This record gives sequence, C-alpha cells and structure tokens, in this order.
Amino acid sequence: MEERIREVLGKNDITIRRPLPAFGDYAVFGGAEAEALASQLREGLGATVEKVEVVHGFVNITISREAVTLAVAEAAAQGSEWGKNDKEAGKRVMVEYSNPNAFKEMHIGHLVGSIIGESLSRLIESEGATVMRDTFGGDVGPNVAKALWGLKEAGITTPTKAEELGAAYAAGAKAYEESEEARAEIDALNQALYAGTDSALMGLWRTGREISMEEFRRIWRILGTHFDFEFFDSDTIESGLRLVRDGLEKGVFEKSDGAVIYNGEGKGVHTMVFITSHDTPTYEAKDIGLAFLREERYSSDQVIIITGNEQTGRFKTVLAALGELAPLLAKKTAHIATGFLKLSEGKMSSREGNVITASEFIRSVIEKASEKNPDPLIAEQVAVGAIKYMVLRQSPGSDIIFDPEKSLSLEGDSGPYLQYALVRAKKILTYAGGEAGTGEPDTPYAVERVILHYPEVVARAIAERAPSVLVTYLIELASEWNSFYATEQVLGSPEEVYKQRVARAFATTMTNGLTLLRIPTPERM
Repeated sequence: MEERIREVLGKNDITIRRPLPAFGDYAVFGGAEAEALASQLREGLGATVEKVEVVHGFVNITISREAVTLAVAEAAAQGSEWGKNDKEAGKRVMVEYSNPNAFKEMHIGHLVGSIIGESLSRLIESEGATVMRDTFGGDVGPNVAKALWGLKEAGITTPTKAEELGAAYAAGAKAYEESEEARAEIDALNQALYAGTDSALMGLWRTGREISMEEFRRIWRILGTHFDFEFFDSDTIESGLRLVRDGLEKGVFEKSDGAVIYNGEGKGVHTMVFITSHDTPTYEAKDIGLAFLREERYSSDQVIIITGNEQTGRFKTVLAALGELAPLLAKKTAHIATGFLKLSEGKMSSREGNVITASEFIRSVIEKASEKNPDPLIAEQVAVGAIKYMVLRQSPGSDIIFDPEKSLSLEGDSGPYLQYALVRAKKILTYAGGEAGTGEPDTPYAVERVILHYPEVVARAIAERAPSVLVTYLIELASEWNSFYATEQVLGSPEEVYKQRVARAFATTMTNGLTLLRIPTPERM
C-alpha cells in the first residue's frame, strides 16, 4: 500500500508512517499541501480506502474493510512467500560477521555480531538478493603467540578442547604483561609464526586452529547460522603487505619511525600503523588484503562488515585507505557497528577476570529455560529465542542489557512471548475443521490491521539495516493476537472460517518474521 500511495501522489521521497490506531492505517505529512494531497489520495485510491482526513497537517488514511480482508487472505495463502519480493534479484551481497579469533574462546561480543549478521543476511535475501556469508578470524599475531606460549608452558603438545586454548591464552596474556622474559619469548614465537619454518610450532598452530573452528561451528549451529567463506589472517598476510607497500610507493601510506602508516590528518580519520617496524602487518593491513581476497573469491555488488562499535574509528581509517587504493571496493563496502552485551547485574570486563564466553552464556540460559521446559530441544529453542530477541530488539549500535528473568518471560517484550503466541495460533489451526461457520464480522479485527503492514515493515528494516524495526512490529502483532485469542471464540463460532483465516494469516506472518530474525519456532511450550 505504501508504494501505491507514493504512486498516486507522484512522490517517491515522502515519508509514510503508521499513526496511532485511532487515526487510521497510514499517515503522510502534507503541511500546507495536506488538503490537496488528501484529495489526490481519495481519488487515486478509490475503494481501497474507507476514509482520508487531514489532522494537524497530516493526511491520515484508513484502509477499507474489503482491502484489509484481501490483505489478510493473501497473507494466509502465500505462506513462506508472504512479505518477500524480488526488488534486489540478481544483486550479490557479501556479509561479514561474528569474526571470533582462533586460540581464544568465542565471547559474547561475537555472539551479538553472529545474531545481527544472520538476521541482516536473511532480511536482504528476502528481497531476492544472493547473500554470501563470511567470517574473518585472527589466526596469527601476538594473541595467537600468547596462546601457543601458554600451551608450551603447560606441556600441552596436542590440545583437544577449546577450553585448553582459552586457558593457555589467558596465561600467556598475563605473562606478557608481567614478565620481560615471557614477553621476549612470545614476541619470538610471533616472528616464528609469520616465518612459518618451525614445523613443530606450525603443527601445534594448525591443530589449535582447527579445535577453535570446530567449537565456533558448534556455537554457530546452535544459533542457526553458517558461513560460505571462513577467512583467516594468515590468508591475507602476503597480499596485505604487498598492497600496503605498493601504496607506500604511490604515496597513499608513509614511513614513520620504521613503520608504515596511513596519515589521517586532514582526512577525518585516525592515523594508524599498517606495517610495524618489525615488518609485520597489523589488523588494518590484513583488512586491506581481505578486501581484495574477498573480491577474488566472490565478486559482489555490496559488502557489509558487522563488528562491535569499538572498531568504528578503525574501519573509517581502513576504508579511507582502501578508497585511495581501490575506490570501487571501498565505495561498495559499508561498516555496521553493534553495541555491547551486558548482564543486568553489571558490565562484564576481561580486566576484572569475569568475561563471559559465548558457550557459557548460552548454556546458562538453556539451563534457566529448562526449569519450565523439560524437553531439551524446546529448552534450547526457547533460550536461543530469548537471547536473540534481547539482542535484536535494540536499535543498531545500542548496548544490550540481558536480564535472564525478563528474557524468558511469557508476559511480553521477550522472545518466548513471540514464540508462545505462535504456538497458540498453531494449536487453534490444528483443531480447526468440521462444520465451520461462514459468517463475517462487521469490521476487521485489530490484529488484521497489523498483519497488512508486514511487507512494509520488512522493507523498512532492510532499508534501515535494523532488525529492531521488525522486532518492534512482531511484539505489537503478538499483543493484538493475544487480545484476539482471549476475547474471540474461533472454533465453533458463527465466523469460524473467517477467524481461521485470521489465525492462519497471523501464524504465517509471525513464522516469517521469526524466520527472518532466525528465532526458533517451537511446536509446543
């Protein structure tokens, strides 16, 4: 309907919003032109509108009963296709997210990126684009050297568990700060890693990396995400060094105290080192190498990189440098920042030694969900839904406060609240049948007027790169459905056929919305 309104008005740049229910289904700000716009809409929309009126400069539009009924029937009939379109058919998009580093346990910051990245990927796919997912993890550098040093100190020549790697890294990081001798040994290990000539060291490195990746893949499976490409720092060292050195000759970079830097002065970005004085690449040089490697592996129309907002400044510098080296690559690349996940009892800080790993966090929420859901599968689905909802409900870049009690509540503003609303609808549809009444209500139910907005809400969530737009809508949808469920008899009522269609349209809409958010849909709760 929004597209139809724009078509009638002949304006693509107007803002169309949903007013409070008492004011109709759509609102367009017209200001001094409001009356003229209202006349255009009355004539152009015809029988699809019940009324068009001007209130304080806004043109409020109420859709006719027949048009609402038709939209709900379409939602019920289209199934998984409801809300999808082919606007971006043929477009190729690469989305990078999660990005945990080998030899360290995945922490909850990576969990946030994983959840948002998968949802954005699905939203973009819903408009017909082909999306490839990639993750970029650190597998060389000082942090890896610290873990390898910790393994050696512990006498572990063949690690078997991710927890061993995490403990080794923690020991190495502590020693690096407290011991000059350990610092020198770790720095030497780092140089040896880049050289790649110590066969025993490289064997330990390969084993540790694969153990890390298997654990990451296990967590990704729980979250319902996957990656078409798993890139590593080690894949980008040579190309990153070569590209930065080429840029040095062209004047993009410059020398400073033996290092190669990008001078951001006067360019609105930070000055950062790309090659250290030890002739090793920094993360920034590796990002440059990755940009070219990614294009080589999968040439795309757009690249979206999702990381924590603490990296916003760094990516501005990387993209500024990339813009001078390869303008087209930089132009099609966008960085989306995510906020921090904190527990309701306080901020988690690695300096205080109480950083929570992704695995531990997920496990704790599953245990809490098990108190009311003894079936292990249902408990996991409810827990994952609770976690994802609390992450996705926040606007892009905002911090997330996770309260275990509130996140698992069935009373509203939670993932389980959405899941339970869908379970109720499915239960009604399971028992539907028999001698059904064919009457119709005089006016549409409130839930129907919410359902008809679903495709437009999805489009807005995509345009704003904000799954929170869809989350907010689904909470409203679930609330209206629960009101309908509480006050209306469906089975055996004079309007049973009509109400079944409403229930089916709601179930379709909620299922499709949760699918885009990658929130599980339990069969029972």
